[in-house]
Amino acid sequence: MTTAAALGAKAAPSEIRIDWATYNPVSIILKDKKILEDEFAKDGVAIRWVQSAGSNKALEFLNAGSLDFGSTAGAAALIARINGNPIKAVYVYSRPEWTALVTRKETGIASVADLKGKSVAVTRGTDPHIFLIRALAANGLTEKDLRLVLLQHADGRLALTRGDVDAWAGLDPIMASAEIDDGAVLFYRNPAANSWGVLNTREGFAAENPDIVRRVLAAYETARKWSLAHPKELAVLLEGATKLPPAVIERQLSRTELTFGPIGAAQKETLVAAGDALQQAGVIAKDANVKQSVDALIDPAFLTVSN
Repeated sequence: MTTAAALGAKAAPSEIRIDWATYNPVSIILKDKKILEDEFAKDGVAIRWVQSAGSNKALEFLNAGSLDFGSTAGAAALIARINGNPIKAVYVYSRPEWTALVTRKETGIASVADLKGKSVAVTRGTDPHIFLIRALAANGLTEKDLRLVLLQHADGRLALTRGDVDAWAGLDPIMASAEIDDGAVLFYRNPAANSWGVLNTREGFAAENPDIVRRVLAAYETARKWSLAHPKELAVLLEGATKLPPAVIERQLSRTELTFGPIGAAQKETLVAAGDALQQAGVIAKDANVKQSVDALIDPAFLTVSN
């Protein structure tokens, strides 16, 4: 059998481009253990790793065709899909509480309502941004009631620490670091409003290379199950990748559930609820069909069984 036939593609790609991200602990294990490299060595297919600094960057890379697999929050992937980014969410790498609204002790901010007229750092198009929008809407506010300062996650934390902004829509593990190292306060938390961590692939790539997608997800499952079986080693490897101290990683992992894998009904339910809330807030167009978009985004066909 030829390599192309074995991979289920018209012509095997010379490399698979996949991201790793500090908000996706399983990707750190996948990369460190060279699970993909070992899987595809017999096919002569190289693995190229690209760091994603946030969902927005992963989605940008996917849309540009410079990445084949990218890690994002589910709600961020949904907005991207509605806006024309041809992606498929094919795997769940975590169920995290990775975002909250954060401030410094001295600001006097204790609730979402206190944000009116304040400056808030946020990374547009990410789960923290979506979390902020939903929190505002639930309190009768919109982004227009604030002064948004658009920064990548790490820069948002620095802006908060320096006093350049009053609050920050945070993301772990940077948020955990701000808590432990800076004494930052998580003044608004809502685990249910955090969307799943999902792995996305380009629709065209999946159509041309279905077997590659299946094999990548099988490798992800190996890494995820290894992570569950070796929590101490996972923490050490995450410390090395993030350059953050053990206490910070412990805090991040305490808010990160890795017991999922296959994607399906539970993720659809969460994303429809998130999409409806964002539509009511005016972030998603009124004429967009949220449920139809969620159905188009989530594709469980490539991984159906997990132990």
